[in-house]
Amino acid sequence: MKKLKGYIQLIKQFILESYSEFKKVAWPSKDKTIRLTVYVLGVSLGVALYVWGWDVIIQKVLSYILK
Repeated sequence: MKKLKGYIQLIKQFILESYSEFKKVAWPSKDKTIRLTVYVLGVSLGVALYVWGWDVIIQKVLSYILK
């Protein structure tokens, strides 16, 4: 039982310290969050298209070579 109380105390301390740190965070504005989200989605789409393009090219080349 003493061990359980120790764990509960540690969890309580962790939550209190986390909340304290959470209040110190400098959160971005809504506009900045939206702008950066759009940027990340755009870059992700660009990388996906780049990888897809190379996949198609390599597939065509290997298909031609293996015929």
